[in-house]
Amino acid sequence: MRALFRSSLDFPRDFPFVRRLAWLPLTCAAALLATGCASTQRAEPYESKEWLQSSTNRIANLALRDNLQSVKRVQLSLYRRNPREWHKWATSAEDATNRTWNAITKEQPLPALQGNTGIDAIRLAFETGAKPYAGDRVAALVVGWASLLKQANGDTWEQTMLDGVNAENSYRAARNFEISLWLISSKPGPDGQPLLLATEISDRGRNLLVDRELSKVVARLDLLAAQADEKYRRAALDFSQNWLLGNLGPFFSMLPKN
Repeated sequence: MRALFRSSLDFPRDFPFVRRLAWLPLTCAAALLATGCASTQRAEPYESKEWLQSSTNRIANLALRDNLQSVKRVQLSLYRRNPREWHKWATSAEDATNRTWNAITKEQPLPALQGNTGIDAIRLAFETGAKPYAGDRVAALVVGWASLLKQANGDTWEQTMLDGVNAENSYRAARNFEISLWLISSKPGPDGQPLLLATEISDRGRNLLVDRELSKVVARLDLLAAQADEKYRRAALDFSQNWLLGNLGPFFSMLPKN
């Protein structure tokens, strides 16, 4: 990029200054086009449904997509360290993952959860009292997390201009993910051992995938909550500014300036 700018701006010394200046926009545009085409690619092609989405909807949908991917990574990581969970109802960790997400996308709660979703499913995943939860604790967590993410996204898997992020639900979901992470790392089972193993410490080092991915989810949810709150806070101010400039702007332009 430096070489491109250097060669493009190497004008002869007898060029008039005005002519040099006239070349600058074309030179800069060519440089940006060349570097942009070489290094920038869209992650996804445009789809017709995007015409029904605002830029805010698009950002929320991308955040939801990334959050769901983080949850899937956490699920597989937990299954690798807690194979007894998927053994309760599936033939493999991949089978348990597929069955869990089929239930989520089709909105068919897992039988072991008895219709519980959201925070209630998360509570069941950590239940060790007189009636300990007998189902797959990892799947229960995933169902609960997915429900929280959907609620935070305006209770839809894909927003359009008729939808929006619920700031309060997004903030609460972030806190519930934080609590889930804390419980995973601290909740003991009846035998005094960790209820769910999450962090691997071995000769190869420490594997903190669960902590890292859930922390990413918390950060995205907090950002969406702040953005949604700011959107409504700015709405009244933007309306007032537009009204003021539209109605009184001509009057202000007539006032003498000192």
